[in-house]
Amino acid sequence: MSLHTLMFGWEYPPRHLGGLGVACQGLVRGLINQNVKITLVLPFAADGSPDEIDILCPQEHHIQKIRVASLLLPYDSADLYAQRIQSVPHETAQIYGADLGHAVHVFTETSVEVTKHLQPDIVHAHDWMTYEAGLRSARHHDKPLVAHIHATELDRTHFHPNEWIYGRERWGFEQADHIIAVSNYTKNILVQHYGISADKISVVHNGSGEPQQGEPMRQPETTLARKKHPMVLFLGRLAIQKGPLHFLEMASMVHKHDPNVQFVVAGDGHMLPSLVNQAARLGLQDCTVFAGKVTSDEARKLYAQASCFVMPSLSEPFGLVALEAIAQGAPVILSKQSGASEVIGHAFKVDFWDTEKMADCVLTILRETPLASQLTAEAPRVLQRLTWENQAGKVVSIYNNLLRS
Repeated sequence: MSLHTLMFGWEYPPRHLGGLGVACQGLVRGLINQNVKITLVLPFAADGSPDEIDILCPQEHHIQKIRVASLLLPYDSADLYAQRIQSVPHETAQIYGADLGHAVHVFTETSVEVTKHLQPDIVHAHDWMTYEAGLRSARHHDKPLVAHIHATELDRTHFHPNEWIYGRERWGFEQADHIIAVSNYTKNILVQHYGISADKISVVHNGSGEPQQGEPMRQPETTLARKKHPMVLFLGRLAIQKGPLHFLEMASMVHKHDPNVQFVVAGDGHMLPSLVNQAARLGLQDCTVFAGKVTSDEARKLYAQASCFVMPSLSEPFGLVALEAIAQGAPVILSKQSGASEVIGHAFKVDFWDTEKMADCVLTILRETPLASQLTAEAPRVLQRLTWENQAGKVVSIYNNLLRS
């Protein structure tokens, strides 16, 4: 008899802004391959009447999506929500409320109500906005609650949290029967900054995406062909957490040593205008391209063209982009303050603030072709070990342990 998981998510492809949606999709597909039935409840912007609930049943018979009308968006903050609510019709704003807390409340109430008829074996909630819905559903069904944490408020704000969101996160961690953290780095944050017992937390690293047909991993020889026109890549949300300012500082140092190097900043976010200005102040306007938000196919092409990929995150619970980069044969430089650095052995690893060392690593990769090839050599083994089916198997073991206890 297969397990039935009632899962509350925050985003899901194709509607996603970051790694959370990709990770959620990968885990769901992995669990399906482990013969787990999934009922996935997601918040989306309301298209029709505010109380409309769209229930969809895709062709995969193991998964059912319930899309709850909501104004919540991924990576919401209280300030961003307050700005967005001003642009919606007055009637909608009255129902959803002028603050993020009320929006979470509406999503919670609706989600719990529409899932009361289900008979899950376990409840699984992703990140803080879904924790109350998960807890109330778990209590209604008298089933264990698993709280999955992909990024904390401390990660997003460089340890200057919105106290209300931080409090909601800590409450969710305390109420959950078990917690899944995406890295040991994140587990340590929960223990040290949220006061959660280490025994209550299991680490399940994120998995790699499925190989794309017709797009084999780039071979080292391609790096040789691109040596005359090196390109250094940043890809991520343009937010303080991801370290785009540190990337530009590093780029300025590299540019002084080698003016031929080109830099690409791919991604979108509220920091874009200030980053463009900063690039100009650093004299990088002729060698830096701001590509904006890119599709998955465009991202793969950028990785494949890159002589080096840099992830300078200030606090990165995991960093799926690092796995995407090595899958396309790009040498990577990773922030030590990241979960990906725990699973990718062949990489340069530097503190996010050490831009001088970061620049030295970039120049070394561009100069030493054999070393660049060596850095990419481990990628197939890493990707074979970190499949979503393997990682989902670890989650199923957590489920079974909870159900036996």
